[in-house]
Amino acid sequence: MTSWSMHPRAAFDLETTGKDPRTARIVTASIVVVDETGAVVDVHEWLADPGMEIPEEAAAIHGVSTEHAREHGRPAAVVAAEVGAVLATLFANNIPVIAFNASYDFTVLANEARRHGLEQITAAPVIDPFICNKHLDKFRKGSRTLVALCEEYGIKLEAAHTSAADAEATLRLADALAAKYSALRIDVMDLHTVQVTWALEQAADFQGYLRRVKDPAAVIEGDWPVLP
Repeated sequence: MTSWSMHPRAAFDLETTGKDPRTARIVTASIVVVDETGAVVDVHEWLADPGMEIPEEAAAIHGVSTEHAREHGRPAAVVAAEVGAVLATLFANNIPVIAFNASYDFTVLANEARRHGLEQITAAPVIDPFICNKHLDKFRKGSRTLVALCEEYGIKLEAAHTSAADAEATLRLADALAAKYSALRIDVMDLHTVQVTWALEQAADFQGYLRRVKDPAAVIEGDWPVLP
């Protein structure tokens, strides 16, 4: 059986209004699709008017101001519907969608769909390089941001924190991890399923650490790829 990294695959990334995926609104979205050789065959990009002020902190990261989004962005409901439709088509064709810290992006999208009365998609199969790296390189020191891991694996990441650049870099990172770790070169739905377990284990470990050293009442959610 050949690895999913030798078949068509896609990557998904959002830039948003904030850190909480239950309240954040989509500002930009990108989906990059590659063929079995890794060549880019399709790029979908969206700019949304989130219907609210974009906090300066968020705008400083992704570079989209409230004024720019209002002038050039499309209605949030339309963007959320189109993003969901592209993802649903990929999933229906068993094409894995790669997302870094996937539970953030897919939770934002799920809540946007709920907010605008749109149909929810079933997010599977998903591959999350963040979850995979934490499981397979448990004792790695330092940051596990997309920027840090791309630097470690020699992946070029220009214009970090733009959704298109982050999406393609995430895909390349997933390919690099699959090349290094045979545990990832399995059936893509089996990989999706095992990541659900890995995410729960990682959340429990981190929660236990926080309760020991910082906050006895700390709660870390481990649901993946969508928070309830």
